[in-house]
Amino acid sequence: MARTSAQRDFVREALQRLAGFRSAQDVYAALRSSGHSVGLSTVYRHLQAFADQGAADVIHTADGETTYRLCGASAERKHHHHLVCRSCGHTVEIEGRAVERWAQDVAGKNGFTEVEHTLEVFGRCADCAK
Repeated sequence: MARTSAQRDFVREALQRLAGFRSAQDVYAALRSSGHSVGLSTVYRHLQAFADQGAADVIHTADGETTYRLCGASAERKHHHHLVCRSCGHTVEIEGRAVERWAQDVAGKNGFTEVEHTLEVFGRCADCAK
């Protein structure tokens, strides 16, 4: 197995083991603690590649940090949004048909085409709210 393929697999496996959305720093720390010598820039590169391929969801936290979570095969995935617990990171994938219609309507009224968007809703899950 080529080094980049092995490193990509290590990054994917680490992200899969970590719960919820995780930063590149989190993935890097998990890899280092399990004995893998993968550089931080390599972790960033592979996480971004997963996102570009549709293999990982990406959200930006309130403090601007980019976080990642593996998702299913990109060909089988539908566009979706996330409901994310601010305390524990528990994430629920949600559909937002009204959001989709609104985005298309606003874009069309303003002459925009090929519209893309993201939406994350942050709150506290039932367990953390107790």
